[in-house]
Amino acid sequence: MSDTIYVEVAYALPDKQRIVRLDVPSGTTALQAVSMSKLDEVFEDLTVGPDIKLGVWGKAVTADRVLAMGERVEIYRPLLIDPKEVRKARAARAKAAREEGDQASETVSDSTSAD
Repeated sequence: MSDTIYVEVAYALPDKQRIVRLDVPSGTTALQAVSMSKLDEVFEDLTVGPDIKLGVWGKAVTADRVLAMGERVEIYRPLLIDPKEVRKARAARAKAAREEGDQASETVSDSTSAD
C-alpha cells in the first residue's frame, strides 16, 4: 500500500471554478487537503478555517473526515438567501397571481353578463 493517495479539491463561483488534484499522505483530512490545495490564494473570498463547509462527492462531511484514494473534497459557499424564504416568496407570488387572475375573470364575467 502506498504512503500517498491522490484526491481532488473543488471550489466554484458562478463565473470561476477550479479543481486541484493533490497527492497527499494517507490519513489526510478534508480540511488538510483544502489547506494544501491553496485555493484560498486563487479565490480571494475563500477563507480556510475550521468552520468551513465541506463535502465529499456531494455529501456534507466534517473537516476531520479522513479521505480515501480518489475522493473529491468540495468547498461549499455560504448561502446568501435561505432556501425556505425563497420558496415562501415564490409561493406568495404564485398565490397573488392566481388571485389576480380570478379577479380578472370575475370582471370579464360581470361585463359579459351585462350585455
